[in-house]
Amino acid sequence: MTKAFSKDSTTSEVLEGIDLAGKTMLVTGANSGLGMETARALGAAGAKVVITTRDAAKSAEALAALQEAVPGAEFEAVEMDLGRLSSVRAAADTVLKRYPKLDAVIGNAGVMNTPFGRTEDGFETQFGVDHLGHFVFYNRIAPSLLAAAPARIVMLSSGAHFTSDILWDDINWEHTEYDKFTAYGQAKTANMLCAVAMNARLADRGVRAFSVHPGVILTNLGRYMSEADRAEMIGRMIKRMGGDPEAAKDVGFDKLPMFIKSVEQGAATSCWAATAASLDEHGGRYLADCQVAPVVDTYRPDGCMAYGLDPAAAERLWGVSEEMVGESFQP
Repeated sequence: MTKAFSKDSTTSEVLEGIDLAGKTMLVTGANSGLGMETARALGAAGAKVVITTRDAAKSAEALAALQEAVPGAEFEAVEMDLGRLSSVRAAADTVLKRYPKLDAVIGNAGVMNTPFGRTEDGFETQFGVDHLGHFVFYNRIAPSLLAAAPARIVMLSSGAHFTSDILWDDINWEHTEYDKFTAYGQAKTANMLCAVAMNARLADRGVRAFSVHPGVILTNLGRYMSEADRAEMIGRMIKRMGGDPEAAKDVGFDKLPMFIKSVEQGAATSCWAATAASLDEHGGRYLADCQVAPVVDTYRPDGCMAYGLDPAAAERLWGVSEEMVGESFQP
């Protein structure tokens, strides 16, 4: 019988009774927060877990913490900076060489609500790191996933996708006045559409892709946000739920327990997406609170917008993304 999980489920609960011995799984951005908890939980269930971090020092610290948390588990690291495509391509080459079979990749790394900036390759920071870096990485390591099929690709999106569809007329913010919340929303919608397009290409060969909303968790993902930014974000969330955004004034995240999950709860949907056999028929979908999210037309924390699951938009974004990174993919 399929177990029923919810927003309160933890990584330990969704992985209870699942033996991942002999599996190899990769988690990007696993040096802290949700990524580290995801890696820890998968390792505790028996998987060999490969983590990616931006530099050797972060890798060493993360590996030491993981090995202390799960003695005897196998953890390894690959350096990758998603803001530099040269680094992404080099990391993918390393992964293909070291791990000819990958049972799952969880794209956890990312940035949120950053000031305006551009990556080394000239992309708006949030779109470049959160979407394009992962887009190149997933495609380049696809042979390892196909070799291990059935396998999973799990892309961390966010409820922030409600903030924005793809800005088709100015994806790279060349002419539009920059709004960091909208830019983040666009990047998270791109994660959803990437999962749709990747699933369409790989599902018939045993690799299924999903996008995931982990929930609101207090991690260093919010390191670029001031107190004013936090108030603005809370106000937008309350407004999308039909409330008065003025009520958000002087309210911190810690005063809004209805939004907050623990790290163990936040990482649960990623672990569920990577392992649950019940999801085999739901490739390409957006998952929240350890459930397949319903499509809605007004904001709700466990729902999603139809534009993030649109196959035509997914194909359009695929083509635009290939053009932007200067590389065509046929995984």
